[in-house]
Amino acid sequence: MKTRLTATITLATALFALSACASTGNDKVADATPPSMEPSCGAEQFASYVGQPASDEVIAAITASRGDKPMRVIRPGSAVTMDYRPDRLNVQVDDDGKIKGFTCT
Repeated sequence: MKTRLTATITLATALFALSACASTGNDKVADATPPSMEPSCGAEQFASYVGQPASDEVIAAITASRGDKPMRVIRPGSAVTMDYRPDRLNVQVDDDGKIKGFTCT
């Protein structure tokens, strides 16, 4: 009788513990990017510069339109940090010195 009671209590405890780990289907923690980490540098507004030479004048125009927001020009072979800054605009320059794209990181 004591063994049966112990087995019943053990089973009930195990089921209770497992139910605490069950997902309700509403858990989106793994899928969600915190709003503060969403890219917000406005890279899409500079699409007209793609293909243009990354001259001092063009870079100055992009910089001026950004105001005090962070920006960096990444040329082939440039060393860049791996820190993630969603408000920073990266100007990607190709081997020919032309702007090949913009990213937010």
